[in-house]
Amino acid sequence: MPPRHPRKPSGPTEAVQPGLFDFMDLPDPTPSISQKTDSAAPKVHPSIEDFVVRTRIQARKEMEQKSRAEAEPIEPMTTVRRDDPLLFISFGSGSSGNCAYLGTRREGLLIDAGIDPLMVERHLKDNGLSMANIKGVLLTHDHSDHVRYVYKIVRLRKDVGIYCTPKTLTGLLRRHSISRRVKDYHRPIYKEFPFTVAGLTITAFDVSHDGTDNCGFYLEAPSGLTFAVATDIGSVTERVDFYMSKARYVMLEANYDADMLRTGPYTAFLKSRIAAPSGHLDNMDSGAFAVRLAGAGHLSHIFLCHLSAENNTPAIALSTVRAHLEGAGYGPVGDASGSLEASACRIQLMALPRTAPSRLFVFRNHQGGSNGTPQ
Repeated sequence: MPPRHPRKPSGPTEAVQPGLFDFMDLPDPTPSISQKTDSAAPKVHPSIEDFVVRTRIQARKEMEQKSRAEAEPIEPMTTVRRDDPLLFISFGSGSSGNCAYLGTRREGLLIDAGIDPLMVERHLKDNGLSMANIKGVLLTHDHSDHVRYVYKIVRLRKDVGIYCTPKTLTGLLRRHSISRRVKDYHRPIYKEFPFTVAGLTITAFDVSHDGTDNCGFYLEAPSGLTFAVATDIGSVTERVDFYMSKARYVMLEANYDADMLRTGPYTAFLKSRIAAPSGHLDNMDSGAFAVRLAGAGHLSHIFLCHLSAENNTPAIALSTVRAHLEGAGYGPVGDASGSLEASACRIQLMALPRTAPSRLFVFRNHQGGSNGTPQ
């Protein structure tokens, strides 16, 4: 029986009509010069020839990629690597507004949201970072200078969650005129239960203050570097002592000088509220606690935060805390400037600016210790 689709014989001047499977016998798509000039080579329909060329080129690429993959070990796909340095920058610390960045060059989080996000974005950009780095916002408590811009931040980045306790969120909604849509971004956390954001393992702990369900935070990076935050605390409780003593870098409140508060312009009621065990921490108490932290053996940097504009000055706060540390034998104390003289000191001490950003600190793990290089 003759074939169903016989092919017409071709004469010496007749072009070959391609069959369905003719491409199986086509020559290599990168022929030699002699092959290119060989007039006896069969003529092929351009669309089929182009398809074969592209198919073979793609096959070769896949084989090369497979060979490279087999020859080189594949690094696990992790967002944050163990050798990534830990970055820290404060955008403002005080009654006018509080916000700080902690993370890596890849990703990080904001601690509190009391600074306009446009200012945050500008200072991040100045340091080679962007709002795209932000994967979450931690809220210590519901006072305005810590939460004022939280909805504006998450509204611009709908993938960013707000991490606070359910009671803190309730207090935020009760105290402030803020969109109820903020609840859509809430990621409930609970004290003493670790959670992870931007590669950082975070544990919230209880602090004494007159906000709603106030928290401090203990954060650990994959590199093993540890950071703790206790802002707006009226007294050093057992849980504050436990978590802060484990950290290498701490943000510690030094809100007021007792003499300045006593003789200052505040009303008696406000003075009493500030000095109460649920109010703020004074310089002397901060200095005494700094000595305990130094004695734990992990401490590298102390960032004094939330200094009062009316009842304190950076010079007084630094002098008081430094005197406690050096009096206990932990001196000389460095100024966290990154200079050779400061770097030789075991402990670095700095007062975070109230209304301006700090410089960027880059913390790296080193054998036998760690450093904090300001950028």
